[in-house]
Amino acid sequence: MTNEHYFSAHPESEFNLRPFNPTLLGQSYQLVTAGGIFSPERIDAGTQVLLANVPEAPPGGNLLDLGCGWGPITFTLALSSPNATVWAVDVNERALDLVRRNAEILGLSNVNACRPEDVPADIRFMTIWSNPPIRVGKDELHNLLEKWLPRLEQDSDAWLVIQRNLGSDSLQRWLDGILPVNFVTSRAAIAKGYRVLRVRSRALAEPVTESV
Repeated sequence: MTNEHYFSAHPESEFNLRPFNPTLLGQSYQLVTAGGIFSPERIDAGTQVLLANVPEAPPGGNLLDLGCGWGPITFTLALSSPNATVWAVDVNERALDLVRRNAEILGLSNVNACRPEDVPADIRFMTIWSNPPIRVGKDELHNLLEKWLPRLEQDSDAWLVIQRNLGSDSLQRWLDGILPVNFVTSRAAIAKGYRVLRVRSRALAEPVTESV
């Protein structure tokens, strides 16, 4: 299965588990992976850029990894903030299975791996970190972000990594136009052909900062 189909709910390829050794927070771990998911053998370049440019994770509350894949963002959040609840959300059932297996290997009890519809509607998030699934198409991507970004707690931030040549600048403009008035989107970092966008849910009295 190619990466173009990592957003399938039920991958058709055989579920063959194999070990791999990703590095999370500077430490190597022996986890398991399988085909039919996004970037199954490594932490992809976009996620690496995101993790290198986000601030320290909130120490508690609900944290969201939107489009979690096998879980590099999820596990970074969960290891950094053991008192937080990390929601690992994906439509790919195989990816969710791998997150659950690897969370058990890592001894993490603060990870909830689930489909989008299984997240309680009243949950609000102290932060959202995401390498969103750009290849699902513009309409699906817009629907995804329009649904989840307004669930940020006030004075909290979402951090999104988008490849420049896949529309990061136009997405930033769209977010500025579609989100509620108390949300502001700025470009937080540029690296390796990627943009890291910061979406802040601010108090209405909080001044708007300029994009870089």
